[in-house]
Amino acid sequence: MSDPVHSVLDQGLRAMAGFGGDLVAHANQIGASLYAPPRLVVVGRLKAGKSTLVNALIGAPVAETAALEATRVVAVYQDGAPSRAEVVGLDGRRHPVPVVLGEVSSFPIPDEEIAYVNRWLPSAAIRDLTFIDTPGLATLTTKNEAATRRVLIDGFEQTRTASVDADAAVFLFDSAPRADELAFLKELPLSPLNTLGVLSRADGFGEGAFGRRDPIEHAAHHTATLARQLGDTVGAVIPVAGLLAQTSHTGALSENDARALASLADMSPLDLLDLLDDPAPQRVSVRVRDRLLDLVGEYGVLHGRHIAIRGAAALNEWLSRRSGVPALYSVLSSSLSEFAVMNRARRVLDKVDNLAYTHPARDRIREIAHSMRRHPAMLRVSLLGDLQRVIASDPQAPLVAELRTLLTARTSAAAVGLPDQATPQQVASVAQQRLQAAQARAVSTVTAAEDAALVNVISAYSALIGAGRR
Repeated sequence: MSDPVHSVLDQGLRAMAGFGGDLVAHANQIGASLYAPPRLVVVGRLKAGKSTLVNALIGAPVAETAALEATRVVAVYQDGAPSRAEVVGLDGRRHPVPVVLGEVSSFPIPDEEIAYVNRWLPSAAIRDLTFIDTPGLATLTTKNEAATRRVLIDGFEQTRTASVDADAAVFLFDSAPRADELAFLKELPLSPLNTLGVLSRADGFGEGAFGRRDPIEHAAHHTATLARQLGDTVGAVIPVAGLLAQTSHTGALSENDARALASLADMSPLDLLDLLDDPAPQRVSVRVRDRLLDLVGEYGVLHGRHIAIRGAAALNEWLSRRSGVPALYSVLSSSLSEFAVMNRARRVLDKVDNLAYTHPARDRIREIAHSMRRHPAMLRVSLLGDLQRVIASDPQAPLVAELRTLLTARTSAAAVGLPDQATPQQVASVAQQRLQAAQARAVSTVTAAEDAALVNVISAYSALIGAGRR
């Protein structure tokens, strides 16, 4: 990678390795995490559709979805060949496990002794992001929620080597997240900019497929309200129809399925509803009817039957478009991925800092850590950490909005609230005003998090002033 953040960190790690001894191994280990793809964890309640969404994102039916508590342990899906798996125990030991027809058949140790399962798949879809599927929150079996908490929040009593170290999160919920779900999210070591909300099962939202209002359109309207309400928890909320996504992105649909669905095109909605409930339907067999429901659900049957007349390819394209996955991919590959990379950089800096407290060469390591942190390219990485800490101490602090603006602005003008056509001199003038206001607040901060954040906010405005005067 050649971006400035990675260049700064890479140079620092090379300098640390230059001291020789065991610092070469430490630098290599930290560097491996720097260049590994960011890790995206998928969390939510029991049967929220997490594994269905993971299958859609990976493009293969690899995550279990059938059982009531299908995902029993945390599973990490990453690009790699050949297809293989290993179980990582709570003690850090790794156990290779057989993969039969694309599925992990059994575990060599009890579930309660498993930290997570590593699963490698040759898939371009997970080349730039590693996906982590988790057991549901507030599940029927409390040990499943404990497994999720252990690898994402609590860590281990003696070691973090078996931690999955998530850099971003996709949080699935239905009509609105519950209090315990929001509490869990707030415990994750992530900022709202690293967290995306997904309103799952959008094809059944509101009154459902046969209601007076299209449920996907209804869900899209509802997400705008949710995004405003959950601003201190998630960066955005996107409606997704997971079943449509899984079917369209895993190659599950066949021409026979399209023909069977097209055969229902002339039925009225009421007759179609009767057919879906009939224990002995006449138009299609029970087996075919149930397969169509398993593939596309009531929404896909009702609204996709006319598309299916044009064949499986047209139907598959429609399912993908209606699923919401294109919009989800757009966010994953842009803003969420960007802040996930920044979070990974912050984690690398933290590892260097930790080493500086424990290694005999601590003074030289601290010099390197300080040099990396003070580099201008690392300012946004620091601001992201500030945002997380300020929200944790006071979600309503005025500084939250200021930090988010500095982090998400794509232009210097936007960073100070001006239109993009503003001149550099205008940007510098407003930045000067913001700088003076930040300096005035620095003498009366409420929390230590705000105090530390204002130092970086002042640096950000100073940089904007300098750029405007050049």
